[in-house]
Amino acid sequence: MRASCIRSIIVVGAALLLGACASSAPPAAGAGASASPPKTALWVGNSFFYYNNSMHGHVGQLLAAANPGAKGYRATSVTISGSGINWHDMASHFKPGGVASYSFDANNNVVFNTFDKPFDVVIMMDCSQCPIHPQLSKYFTEYAAKNSVTVRQHGAEPVLFMSWAYADKPEMTDQLAAAYLKAGADNRAKVVPAGIAFARSVAKRPELNLYVADKRHPSLTGTYLAACTVMATVYGQSPVGNAYTAGLPADVAAHLQATAWETVQAFKQP
Repeated sequence: MRASCIRSIIVVGAALLLGACASSAPPAAGAGASASPPKTALWVGNSFFYYNNSMHGHVGQLLAAANPGAKGYRATSVTISGSGINWHDMASHFKPGGVASYSFDANNNVVFNTFDKPFDVVIMMDCSQCPIHPQLSKYFTEYAAKNSVTVRQHGAEPVLFMSWAYADKPEMTDQLAAAYLKAGADNRAKVVPAGIAFARSVAKRPELNLYVADKRHPSLTGTYLAACTVMATVYGQSPVGNAYTAGLPADVAAHLQATAWETVQAFKQP
């Protein structure tokens, strides 16, 4: 993705911001959230999340490396292959005795979990093209709103994960960015700019392949870049210099860490 594409995304964000100011501007994204950074997360999505042994696992490794000895970080991923945002019954993920009600310790002993609320944040995404699809985008708008309400009713904050363009359709970057920025503004939700991070990486180091052969799903390099972007957006921690590299070459990991952090620092939501 060329730098001109990244600049156009910033223009889209500015246009949305002006529109929000002209009407009754909603509170800032995450305004209802606790002042302390989140520690527990539910990931709701599809194969873009679960490729490469699941993105949430890489985020957990990054957080563990950045916060040695810290306790309380926990994440659960609920994914359906090929799913859109409307395929998930969000309320069911908060049912007592259901998701995250037990886990296993290092010795494979079952541990029954107790907590005031199961999750601090819910990171959700639509199918890779649904937010901009002529027949499916209406479901993105509808269920981003419905799911945000449901998540808040259970004491968590919604986070929208902006997915990336297909490798052979770079124009999707701007289109997806606009759709997720609007949904974030409409629902007072943070947006993870993973798609913009992909475009920035391609512009800076096009020889790094962020995709597998289908040109849609992420390679390990792509998953790691997205995980670094989640760490910076959701947890407010810089991935730069993190010791966890997912086995990638040191220079590649350093590039992805810096790209994620630069993207999040430059990304402004209405």
